[in-house]
Amino acid sequence: MDRAYEGDATRALAQENGFIPVVPPNPGRKEPWEYDKVLYKRRNEVERLFRRVEQHRRIFTRYDKLDVIFMGFLLLAFAIEFLKISVNTP
Repeated sequence: MDRAYEGDATRALAQENGFIPVVPPNPGRKEPWEYDKVLYKRRNEVERLFRRVEQHRRIFTRYDKLDVIFMGFLLLAFAIEFLKISVNTP
């Protein structure tokens, strides 16, 4: 979920299905709720990782017909991104 889906009905549906919504409330809400800021930050990091992985053309366009081949290239793309992060971190 993100702020676009922070409505009461969507939040209740997520909780009914066993999810923990980690979405900050809209600043204009009369009754804002508490949220885990650290977990929200981690969620953002995961979304950015997927955005970077989708920049690999083979992953984005899904050329591969077999799921196992696609998964292999997906894991390769994750490994490449991990190495880029590792090299750039002091």
